[in-house]
Amino acid sequence: MTSSSNWTIEDAERIYGVSRWGGGYFSVGDNGNLQITPNPDSPDVRIDFKAVLSEIQQKDVQFPVVVRFHDILRSQVARLNTAFADAIEDAGYQGRYSGVYPIKVNQMREVVEEIVYAGKPFQYGLEAGSKAELLAALAMNTNEGSLTVLNGYKDEEFMRLALMGRKLGNRMVVVVEKYSELLLLVRIAKELGIDPIIGVRAKITAKGRGKWESSGGDKAKFGLTIAEIINAARYLKSEGLDHCLKLLHFHIGSQLTDIRSVREAIAEGGRIYAELHKMDFPLQYVDVGGGLGIDYDGTASTNDSSRNYSIQEYVSGIVNGMKEVCELEDVPHPDLVSESGRAITAHHSCVVTQVVGEIRSNSSGVETSAADDEHIIVSNMRDIAENPLLNGDDRRAMQQAFNDASHYKEQALDAFKLRVLSLEELAKTETLYWQIMQRLHTYYADEDFIPDELQEMAHSLSSQYLCNFSVFQSAADTWAIDQLLPVAPLTRMNEKPNVSCSLVDITCDSDGKIDQFAVGREITQVLPLHELKAGEPYFVGLFLTGAYQDVMGDMHNLFGRLNEVHIFSYDDDPEDFYVEEVVHGSSVKDVLTIMQYNPQAMASDVKRMIDRQVAEGNIKPREGVQWTDFYEACINGYTYLKPQKP
Repeated sequence: MTSSSNWTIEDAERIYGVSRWGGGYFSVGDNGNLQITPNPDSPDVRIDFKAVLSEIQQKDVQFPVVVRFHDILRSQVARLNTAFADAIEDAGYQGRYSGVYPIKVNQMREVVEEIVYAGKPFQYGLEAGSKAELLAALAMNTNEGSLTVLNGYKDEEFMRLALMGRKLGNRMVVVVEKYSELLLLVRIAKELGIDPIIGVRAKITAKGRGKWESSGGDKAKFGLTIAEIINAARYLKSEGLDHCLKLLHFHIGSQLTDIRSVREAIAEGGRIYAELHKMDFPLQYVDVGGGLGIDYDGTASTNDSSRNYSIQEYVSGIVNGMKEVCELEDVPHPDLVSESGRAITAHHSCVVTQVVGEIRSNSSGVETSAADDEHIIVSNMRDIAENPLLNGDDRRAMQQAFNDASHYKEQALDAFKLRVLSLEELAKTETLYWQIMQRLHTYYADEDFIPDELQEMAHSLSSQYLCNFSVFQSAADTWAIDQLLPVAPLTRMNEKPNVSCSLVDITCDSDGKIDQFAVGREITQVLPLHELKAGEPYFVGLFLTGAYQDVMGDMHNLFGRLNEVHIFSYDDDPEDFYVEEVVHGSSVKDVLTIMQYNPQAMASDVKRMIDRQVAEGNIKPREGVQWTDFYEACINGYTYLKPQKP
């Protein structure tokens, strides 16, 4: 690694890869602070994350926090819609683009409102997959001429709500996921005298590539077979409602990593559309579903956490692929619909957490001076530790030192179990062992080749930075499906990071950790971060959390939702931004109530216990009042750790 004196911003960029995963929104500033360009079309408006941290602290908002950059949401909506408009114009495509945002990706009201607002010039709509989401979409989708696409399994109430939307003049498209839904929809539509807009979801054989490839293909959870689609179309014609069949939908998976899967799906789905059109079912829309991926690890590859294509290439593949099929089959170009939620929301949100401590397996030791009657295993380990060759550059001596020290460490543990070695002698042996390993680690730090067993040793020597947050609440996918999220320090990137570490949270669960990082172009178990300084807070950010992570967190250990800070850019402000809103996260009272506790009754019970101790003379009255107030303040307070005052 580059020496401290020669460290540059380019070195920081090489390690943390901010420009690779940042989508043009995030970069490393010359001052070493992470910077945000909320709208790449206005590069002069740049926000320094250190200024954001300072304002959060001035407003007395407790960390951890979710920071939302709403301008990024607006920019992503415009970027996707503009990409489709440009591709359609360049290809001479005859249809238009009518995109929808799938609410399930992030149902937060502020997020949906911002997307609807940004989508107004593009007639950008919403997608709902549950009754609650449909109720939200009915109220929120105010963009005239936009679609509201309704996916997922449906009951009678769901159908009636959809038809209510039609009565209100909205373009509510009911996508039939199983044949029986069509029978239900037709019955209710005739009862109410309302013509529905009907779509059918096809189970196509093309499958995505990546973690979610199993969501497509013949065993897909949703959709109709080709035979069922033909029967559905003919049933609608027999009921005099064939004019209501307007949309063909297919979906091959989320976070598509390989552009080839997109092209394969368009070729197959386009053929189904063309054949239905030839059967006198003139569909208006083809919905290509979601799947537009995010390059979480910055490798631009087919890794599960990456993608090997750009937004422009994705869009061009859809537009040109559909055009090619339609012209070969001599059918009209349909209007195109996509449901790209991850790409819209991921970049706008990040989790900021403070590192509150460091955990090291070899952080302390015992006095290792020789004793007259010590066991030979201890003496042998000391001989290795005091060997002058450990301070040299003899690679063979280093390898031998590692082999011998590892051997004596195993012997020491066996001897202790057999009551041959005392507890103090075992402690001396382990202390000497870790001293040897630290010297070896220092030697190999600048070497090009490190033996496998010594790489494992380096991981054992790495630190764990204790961070004030819950993985299960704020980064659930890192635990559940090994999703990689970019992690980077928010300041000091103009300094060489000298601590290799993983991140652990404050939950009492051994799974509460992040030990998978994109470092350079590799995935590693540790991330280089900076040494903690006394009295100086150190913050790290978990980025691209705006898709799914915002809404999938659980109540593990009763850590609730985080405080949120909503940021808008403003060129006339000295810092180029202002805090538009602070949304306070869950209090202890909130999470206890969700779990069916009664916080008020709990406080009364504790007060009675305190009063009893006061009456018996074990607690003084003034102290009793203080304990009562303290308990009630904790119940009403934030669920996460409070930072210690300097």
